[in-house]
Amino acid sequence: MIEKSGSQNLSLQKRLNPLNVWALALGSIIGWGAFVMPANTFLPNAGPLGTAIAMVLASLIMVVIALNYSYMINEYPVAGGEFTFTNESFGTTAAFLCAWFLGLSYLAIVPLNATALALIGRNLFPHLTQWGYLYSVEGYSIYLGEVLLAVAALLVFAYFSIRGISVAGKLQTVLALSLVGCVLLLGVFALFSPHASGAHLQPLFPPKAGEERVNMGGLLAVVAVAPWAFVGFDSIPQASEEFNFHPRKSKIIMVLSILFAGLIYVVLNTVTAAVLPAGYESWEPYIADAKLDVLPESLRGLTALPTFNAAKLMLGTPGLIILGVGLFCAVLSGIIGFYMATSRLLYSMSKENVLPRWFGQLHPRYKTPRNAILFIMVLSLAAPWFGRTVLNWIVDMSSIGAAIGFGFTSAATFAVLRRKGDRRIYMYVNAVLGLVFSLFFLGLLVIPNPWAYLGKESRIALLIWAAMGSVFFLSSRTRRKKKNEKA
Repeated sequence: MIEKSGSQNLSLQKRLNPLNVWALALGSIIGWGAFVMPANTFLPNAGPLGTAIAMVLASLIMVVIALNYSYMINEYPVAGGEFTFTNESFGTTAAFLCAWFLGLSYLAIVPLNATALALIGRNLFPHLTQWGYLYSVEGYSIYLGEVLLAVAALLVFAYFSIRGISVAGKLQTVLALSLVGCVLLLGVFALFSPHASGAHLQPLFPPKAGEERVNMGGLLAVVAVAPWAFVGFDSIPQASEEFNFHPRKSKIIMVLSILFAGLIYVVLNTVTAAVLPAGYESWEPYIADAKLDVLPESLRGLTALPTFNAAKLMLGTPGLIILGVGLFCAVLSGIIGFYMATSRLLYSMSKENVLPRWFGQLHPRYKTPRNAILFIMVLSLAAPWFGRTVLNWIVDMSSIGAAIGFGFTSAATFAVLRRKGDRRIYMYVNAVLGLVFSLFFLGLLVIPNPWAYLGKESRIALLIWAAMGSVFFLSSRTRRKKKNEKA
């Protein structure tokens, strides 16, 4: 089933080195959420130490799943990732199911990162972007300046993505290294800041409401976000056809991208809890006051973002600049990473006639899936007009796509191991664990529970997307049947 060439006798170019691929994965994993989740998810649920433990557990789970990806990349070093793995192991129907939900997960993150530029502007440079009020959607105000910023970013990075994987890879590397440098720099400054103290980290675990014992459910709530928090490392198999090195190296690259991402989450969370304004001895009342907008006057304007407040307290304006640069790099690298991952997924589906051939056409000069990139760009350009609230409904639902992709890849690994008669028991165990973890994450999203159950709006969006998928699958099956009859 695997084809090595693209349309018109063209093929993707092998231009990505190991550093480019690591940057691609890390930049795809870390986005706006890493800078705001400490206050709205991590600390309230698990506390400083609880979040660190939860992130270690989540990282280990992702490493288990990544080892399955590495095995499959070595078996099928071509574009398509999860779609290719599933198609080769279980056929077109299962592959379509996997790709349909995974594709939404990828597609949603491109505009999510683009609209995050508006949030950076609101909190750092409100007068530059927050002008030209248009209307509000579900309580989120839409400004013309912010829409134009998102549109400009989508257009510019679509251009870079079309210009060639080497151009995008080099830019991604600069952004990812800058992101890591800015976050680690803030962590170092926190060690010497008079506003930071180990005492501020108490309680290390928030107690369960009305009880003294540790809230283990809160720790589970943080582990439950792992599919969303770490989605992006799986952009590596999407680019495997463009490696200029042996696929065996993908294992260490994926593991390093996951570990670096986990470190960034923990550093930002710990800095947020440890660096407090005068008058606060613990992160708990500080986070509560931030949500109620009753922080000191000196911090007004950033009250909903304690991580920003920590940077301001440590270094003043330079601290905000460091954090802003890191956040800016995270958002832009996310746009580039998911332009690449999504376009290669669509390209691979086109080669297998699941999508029209138009999606598989490559640029005659740059050898990139131009039409797929343009398709992603056009869809993403609509998102800024609906606001972050509506977009977040889709993103929350799209976490299911990540879990489904993880599960199918793990199941495909087990199937290939059996088909080849591989006797490595530890690989079978790893494949089964990957599938179990994926089903666990999927269950948390679709079965009612207090930790990660999808909201009503996201469940409705999921049903609509599933219905659209059914219609699309039937039409694509008819198209394939007609093509086979002609052949």
